Amino acid sequence: MGTLVLDAVGMKRTLGRMAHEILEANSGSEGLVVVGVLRRGYPLAKRLAFAMTQIEGTTVPCGKLDVTASRDDDRLAVGDDTEIPFAITDRIVILVDEVVFTGRTVRAALDALLAQGRPAAVRLAVLVDRGHRELPIQPDFVGRTVETGLEERVIVKFHEFDGEDSVLLESGAQAVRG
Repeated sequence: MGTLVLDAVGMKRTLGRMAHEILEANSGSEGLVVVGVLRRGYPLAKRLAFAMTQIEGTTVPCGKLDVTASRDDDRLAVGDDTEIPFAITDRIVILVDEVVFTGRTVRAALDALLAQGRPAAVRLAVLVDRGHRELPIQPDFVGRTVETGLEERVIVKFHEFDGEDSVLLESGAQAVRG
């Protein structure tokens, strides 16, 4: 099963705090767009954009980014499910993923994002930072920092996919079985 890091209430509270931090760092929502990395960064991005929209009273646009073709780990690109229905050029892009680990997904996301236009800036928001970087990538906004071993896994569950919202830490033996 794993150790519970965040339950549904904790996730909601954490996302609310992150939304406020993003808006404060940007002095509001002017020029902000949110882009979630597929698959599990996208529902998180939608929730952050919605929270910021609720706080500011103006719509914060949200899109999704497929990074499969930009990865460096021999994954075969089947298609591109990117949907960014707004211009990112000269906008501040909040790039969202559920977990940052080695930094390789973020590197791929930056390549895929820059193929869409030239943002004024890109800021990284993650629900969980578990450390162990292989690349010099650091998130700007972090929901929770979780100390992990290399053999452990952080599992983020979303109601959209899993029927519940939670964050779990699985030990090495659980991660191998899962």
